[in-house]
Amino acid sequence: MQSTMHRLLLPPPPPPTLSNFNRPFFTPSNTSSLMGVKWSRKASSENSGRRFLSKAGDRRRRKKLNVFARRAEEQRLIEEESSQMLETIPSIRVSPGLAHPLGASEVETGINFAIFSQHASAVTLRLILPESVDAGTIELALDPRINRTGDIWHICVEDLPRSGVQYGYCIDGPRSWNKGHRFDSRNVLIDPYAKLIEGRRLFGDVSNRMCTFYGTYDFDSLPFDWGDNYKLPNIPEKDLVIYEMNVRAFTTGESSGLDPDIRGSYLGVIEKIPHLLELGINAVELLPIFEFDELEFQRRPNPRDHMINTWGYSTMNFFAPMSRYASAGGGPVNASREFKEMVKALHDAGIEVILDVVYNHTNEAGDENPYTTSFRGIDNKVYYMVDLDNNGRLLNYSGCGNTLNCNHPVVMELVLDSLRHWVTEYHVDGFRFDLASVLCRGTDGTPLDAPPVIRAIAKDSVLSRCKLISEPWDCGGLYLVGKFPNWDRWAEWNGIYRDDIRRFIKGDAGMKGKFASRVSGSADLYMVNKRKPYHSVNFVIAHDGFTLHDLVSYNSKHNDANGEGGNDGSNDNFSWNCGAEGETSDANIKALRSRQMKNFHLALMISQGTPMMLMGDEYGHTRYGNNNSYGHDTAINNFQWGQLEARKDDHFRFFSELIKYRLGNHHFRREHFIGKKDVTWHEDNWDNYESKFLAFTLHDGNGGDIYLAFNAHHYSVAAALPLPPKNRHWYRVVDTTLESPSDCVLDGVPGISGIYNVGPYSAILLEAKE
Repeated sequence: MQSTMHRLLLPPPPPPTLSNFNRPFFTPSNTSSLMGVKWSRKASSENSGRRFLSKAGDRRRRKKLNVFARRAEEQRLIEEESSQMLETIPSIRVSPGLAHPLGASEVETGINFAIFSQHASAVTLRLILPESVDAGTIELALDPRINRTGDIWHICVEDLPRSGVQYGYCIDGPRSWNKGHRFDSRNVLIDPYAKLIEGRRLFGDVSNRMCTFYGTYDFDSLPFDWGDNYKLPNIPEKDLVIYEMNVRAFTTGESSGLDPDIRGSYLGVIEKIPHLLELGINAVELLPIFEFDELEFQRRPNPRDHMINTWGYSTMNFFAPMSRYASAGGGPVNASREFKEMVKALHDAGIEVILDVVYNHTNEAGDENPYTTSFRGIDNKVYYMVDLDNNGRLLNYSGCGNTLNCNHPVVMELVLDSLRHWVTEYHVDGFRFDLASVLCRGTDGTPLDAPPVIRAIAKDSVLSRCKLISEPWDCGGLYLVGKFPNWDRWAEWNGIYRDDIRRFIKGDAGMKGKFASRVSGSADLYMVNKRKPYHSVNFVIAHDGFTLHDLVSYNSKHNDANGEGGNDGSNDNFSWNCGAEGETSDANIKALRSRQMKNFHLALMISQGTPMMLMGDEYGHTRYGNNNSYGHDTAINNFQWGQLEARKDDHFRFFSELIKYRLGNHHFRREHFIGKKDVTWHEDNWDNYESKFLAFTLHDGNGGDIYLAFNAHHYSVAAALPLPPKNRHWYRVVDTTLESPSDCVLDGVPGISGIYNVGPYSAILLEAKE
């Protein structure tokens, strides 16, 4: 908006402070134009014409005008003709606003903004209005005597558009680093309670790597229509089969065959639901979909500045869905809607949605090379654990430079509010908490026996229907597998299961007893109080570490492409390359690898507990030995649909059939831990350190017994089969030495009795049938 007029107040005003306001006049019901407003109009080419302030150039270009509001009877307004085209301040009327709810909310008098900062001395709200309003950037300095209630700063702005406004905060406060403060009013900070985030629109757009991220809101869109017949799957935990997957990597490759506009998006997942149904899983565990900056490594020169963060374990905001997972660069509002469309489509297919959430740290890194976008600049001492005995340095139990202070009351409420938001607004079914042992530490990092935030999540009424899964360790050595505080609600990623299964299947000595404990439900870890077998989330493979193909193809990690000299990633992989490192043309080695992958999958699917598999293992995806591939937006991580088609009739078929066999058989999905009457161990050699053969029979009391044998020796074992129940006969369902389709026949192959020759590095499953 341009005019030949500008407005001034006469007589000359006092210094620009909100102290000029008479409090009774400045109330929500009696608003006034705000003094101290700074306004500029500019259009940036960044992000397709959306406006973003630069930290230097915009300050030089900004024309600053101050408007000082006073009682109406004391004001005299004059208009002065000008020969120049001067920018004028739009009509901005404000009131003190409300302290709750936090974030941006629509109230009767306008849009209310509220943010917590206990230690701030000055807070400025920055608004970037849509181009349709043509009003540029507005800064509103909040007066602590009027716009602060306790530790909440707040203001209500009238006549703002109901959507399309970007907002952030500039906050100042004590500069005493040694006391844990990191205030710097030059930074534009994201509201922790912003429900949507605006930034670059296209994933990995390096031309826009340095963009500033802002909060935004949408009060224009109608409520999402979940449908008249919509219902939640509500799958019992004992019946879950979890598929860990990455939204972008699932369909971003050209081999997905999808329209380029929806590759790597929430809508892309919808298009591939038929694959998930064919595989047979009934829950997806999505790698982080909270807003993150995939180009964070490229903001400064460093050994990792060639990488793009595709895993997303670097949260910027805990309420906003990743905006660059919207189709066609559609932005945050579309991302929110399309995420709901994805959840609805998955639910309609009978598939639950579990989110991998990162409350142990944020994207803001450490003190050496901070990336300040929100919490650090708002109130570092509250939001992060700091060591006041060490010059106020950040504590680092996450391995990522900072540690979220989750058991501080304010941070705990943030965690709970965001979890509730994902359940009520987006209808998700559960959460997997990354490095959850961090949430078991006090504000000084000391481990807690009964951490308040863990208890609060377990007891929260809104979250009561949700699956709660912990990754029960952190980078500070707090290893809580089998000991995670749980209130009989929390399940755990069972890292001990992973390691013991790997070691037995690959042929390590002395592992038979541990293997038996793991496949029978890890009662030694979880049979406490009211915990159940399904509180053990069993996995052999997860996103971090080797894929299943690489577990049987590499003895060592090969992480040179990560830029850290091979120092990143775990060295304790318990892998075996079956005779050659990496890719090979040796037919015998390739056959052994295939057999071992089947052995692992069989062990996982017959184990008591909740099985989880990794996206891509159903066709044998390889990362070529990279066991920490978080920064590769390439085929290393991307699902290879062409390879899936090539393996549909053998490897994929075996994996799919076994998942369906598990879900159709109550033996493997027990509500309670198995007892002596439920299993017969065909073993009198438990103490033999060199024994690598284990056979057992599962009973159901109705004659439908199942016999299993695992041979991790390099030679065959002649197994004497037990007699089947009366009027029953043994049918072979699985023999991993056989070629497809004979390796897995769900109806069973009859004529099995007496002695069964269990081949080297193989496993069998027999079912007693009439």
